[in-house]
Amino acid sequence: MEISIPWFRVRRFARTLAAELQKIRSEREVILDQLDRIIILNERLCDELEKERGLRRVATEQLNELGAASLTEIELKHRNLLHQIQLQEERLRIVQQRSQELTEAAQRELALAQQKIVETDEVALLQEVGIYEYHHRLSDVVAYSNALKQLQQSIKAWAKIEGGAVLADDGWTVNGSSIEGEAMVRDYSRLMLRAFNTEADALVRDLKPYKLASAIGRLEKSAETIERLGRALKLRISPAYLQLRIDELTLTADYLQKEAERKEEERLARERLREERKAQQEIEREKQRLEKERQHYANALDVLLAKGDDAGAARIREQLDEVQHNIESVDFRAANVRAGYVYVISNIGSFGESMVKIGMTRRLDPRDRIRELSDASVPFNFDTHALFFSDDAVGIEAALHERLAHARVNLINQRREFFRVSPLEVKELLRELSGELLEFHEIPEALEYRQVLNLRNNPSLRSEPLQYLKSA
Repeated sequence: MEISIPWFRVRRFARTLAAELQKIRSEREVILDQLDRIIILNERLCDELEKERGLRRVATEQLNELGAASLTEIELKHRNLLHQIQLQEERLRIVQQRSQELTEAAQRELALAQQKIVETDEVALLQEVGIYEYHHRLSDVVAYSNALKQLQQSIKAWAKIEGGAVLADDGWTVNGSSIEGEAMVRDYSRLMLRAFNTEADALVRDLKPYKLASAIGRLEKSAETIERLGRALKLRISPAYLQLRIDELTLTADYLQKEAERKEEERLARERLREERKAQQEIEREKQRLEKERQHYANALDVLLAKGDDAGAARIREQLDEVQHNIESVDFRAANVRAGYVYVISNIGSFGESMVKIGMTRRLDPRDRIRELSDASVPFNFDTHALFFSDDAVGIEAALHERLAHARVNLINQRREFFRVSPLEVKELLRELSGELLEFHEIPEALEYRQVLNLRNNPSLRSEPLQYLKSA
């Protein structure tokens, strides 16, 4: 087979290839413009119909006015009016036919464009996103990273000319030379492969796990476009190479998802370590304080015994026993890492009513932890509904989370401890568990939030501080 192609057309073909990909993305805009023109044409059609009705009314009025005219005049005017009506009906028929043809053509072009263009609207994708399912079941991020490196080595090997990434028919000649024909096919193959790899690399670089299906669709459409543009030389992307790049996308999505999960686990682990450090520091400070207090009472007891004040010594012994009991309690808390407080808190200003957070802390004062949660990340402070002390606060928290699984707000991330339940429902569950309910409030105070509501309902109150300053 022989073909004569001037070499200056190679660059033109390259530009055509790049322009074709851009053209596909712009076809929808052109079609939408055509649809707008069709809408305008339909509006004109409605105007023509309205004009026809007006002509009919005029004709009727004229016929009524011809009562005193001669029969010949009436017949003549009647024929003229019928002729005008027929002309208008013919014009309307032509307009309707043209409008129908344009509508059908636009619909065909829109369907064709939708086959070529893969929808990548992120909002639409987020509406359909569900729980991520891994395509390659590997143990950890390192395993995914190693598998991805091996796959990329295979892709590089296939991308070589002799690797078979691009398929083409043999036997082409240029100006009677098979060598020039092979060189031409080789150059076009490189051009095709470069365009395809550019699209594939861009998809991998910008990939998000929830956009995987869209990315695969775009890659397949890119391969179809390259095959269509290379039809003259029967050039096409090898199905095996296309599958390699698809595997790269799926493996990359798995890697990104696993990496995100690992970072989230590390963040939560760091948070738990910070909380544990703070609890240990509090325990150490409290133990030091109690030891000093015990030494003071012991010194006072020695003095009273030396003076022979038995009554004073008895009172000091009682206080000394209480301090010793507190020291033993602190030692128990330090030794038992499962002991602590389960707290039930809410933030109606931030999350609305009937939503609570159920957590656990080993702090000596659990309110310190609750105050930390009321930081700049939420507009209002948390309110405490329940404080529940248990030797197994970890188990109590897990039991509550399990029994309220149906009311969990975030079903994907189980570490988010928010539930759509009322404080009374949680209180009933706490009664069934072993421990001591130290505090319970059904109605949240929500002081700042209620003040904001008051200001919104009474805008005049906002100016009172300014008026006071002016008077002062």
